[in-house]
Amino acid sequence: MPRLYGSVRARTTVGATAVVAAALAAAGLIVVSLLRANLAGQADLRAEMTAREIAAELAAGTPYDRLDLDDAEERPVQIADSSGRVRAVSEDLQAVSGLGDPATALGSRAAGVLSGEDDDDLDEEDPRPGRVSDGAWHATGRATVDGRTTDYRFAAVEATTPAGETVTVHAGATLATSRDAVAAVGRAMLLGLPALLGVVAGVTWLVTRRALRPVAAIRGELAEITSSGDLTRRVPVPRSRDEVAELAGTTNQTLAALERSVTRQRGFVADAAHELRTPIASLRTQLEVAAAHPRLLDVAELTDDVVRLQHLAADLLLLARLDAGERPVSPEPVDMAELVRDELRRRPAGARDLAIEADVAEAPSVPGSRVRLARVLSNLLDNAERHAAAGIRVRLGAQDGMAVLRVADDGAGVPPDDRERIFERFVRLDESRSRDDGGAGLGLAITHDVVRAHGGQITVGDAPEGGALFEVRLPSAHGR
Repeated sequence: MPRLYGSVRARTTVGATAVVAAALAAAGLIVVSLLRANLAGQADLRAEMTAREIAAELAAGTPYDRLDLDDAEERPVQIADSSGRVRAVSEDLQAVSGLGDPATALGSRAAGVLSGEDDDDLDEEDPRPGRVSDGAWHATGRATVDGRTTDYRFAAVEATTPAGETVTVHAGATLATSRDAVAAVGRAMLLGLPALLGVVAGVTWLVTRRALRPVAAIRGELAEITSSGDLTRRVPVPRSRDEVAELAGTTNQTLAALERSVTRQRGFVADAAHELRTPIASLRTQLEVAAAHPRLLDVAELTDDVVRLQHLAADLLLLARLDAGERPVSPEPVDMAELVRDELRRRPAGARDLAIEADVAEAPSVPGSRVRLARVLSNLLDNAERHAAAGIRVRLGAQDGMAVLRVADDGAGVPPDDRERIFERFVRLDESRSRDDGGAGLGLAITHDVVRAHGGQITVGDAPEGGALFEVRLPSAHGR
């Protein structure tokens, strides 16, 4: 069972739940704030409507004792003149506080009744007789009605009676209903938030488990492949076209490449053992004969076998290094024209006395190892000498910013079906040749791997002379 706290599923669930919780908390605060502001605005509207209704009656000349000032608990009303003297109040309204001077209850504009709130909405002068002011003051205060004190939102409106007396009408709207509504919404959110987060966590857990199920299958299959060592097996690829399917496809490609590498390595080891067995057996036989009959020892033949064994061991070691991805530690520009001239100059005359035609033009320098690039040319010349009838042609030039080396012979050529296979290791197309004449079949394989290690490519085709034409293309030092 996977560790819950360290699994991708657990981290994804916790992360998604935390994000949703933060989003819901922010949304809840915004909703509550908007609801509180909206309800406060409605309370202001109710209080102002009540104040304007009473002010309109006063402006029309209705006496104080005939005003409808009932229902003080829902809408407490108090009327004060310009001197702050209370002229009328709602029934059962006992006290009002928080709106100015307690001695004058709500006070007046001159006394700073409502802390100057919305003072720009009122006219500076008193309204004319029989008129109500256009503006209104709003403030939050407390009122005591029938022994119960609670918060109200008050509105103050001025009116002038037909007799010319200016009074201020203070009317309130209770905030208890608004606060109860806000509290109810808050409780509902607090109760619903854990349930909603639980649903989000559960859905995220299930969806993530379903999404990661192919990953678990891939991991299990890889574990079985590792334990069994069977590289022919492949991990399951899900039908979905997502990143997991791409991961499975890439994993199968890696397994296929690993299988080819292991198969190649095993074949290489088997072929190397087979190739080494012959010179070692020959050396042992000659040494045993020399031990029994010293006069029969052929030193020249023994030396040839030792040299051949030495060359074979060096070739195997070079191939092993190339397989390991070894590159020159500090590649330096190699003058290909100079390299070809030096190699042709040092090359000993062959036993077959073949004519070598050289056409060496200026070519761009190639970054890499001079020793290994010289080995490429040497192997191609050895192969050409082995198959040529009368002559060999070597050409060096430049094409598309690359150094191009061509080695052609006038031999039998390479059949099209074998032009890829000849670069495989221990491959000899002419089985009638002896191992001494035909080599171990590693020359072209080494040439191919060295060229690839230098970022180039090698191909084989038909030469104008009728034999094989090997073409090597290497990137220049300036083109990298």
